[in-house]
Amino acid sequence: MDLNPILAGLGGTSAPKTNAATEAMSGFTDMLRQAEQQAEAAITGSADPHALVTALAEGQMAVDTVVTIRDKVVEAYQEILRMPV
Repeated sequence: MDLNPILAGLGGTSAPKTNAATEAMSGFTDMLRQAEQQAEAAITGSADPHALVTALAEGQMAVDTVVTIRDKVVEAYQEILRMPV
């Protein structure tokens, strides 16, 4: 979602074009695409099995990291909800 028109309409400054979360998610999806391409190449017989195992391990580590971050965000949100007003 592009916030620049909204911020400009409110008299605010433009949002930065990239941020850490966007870059991290881009890296995550690129890593998963690479693992998927290695798996496809292994199925057709044109990939090194060692490269396939490495790509799948990196993909699994990336998924585990994203799940851990999601869990921490949900936990923090629940703590905020428990705070007395």
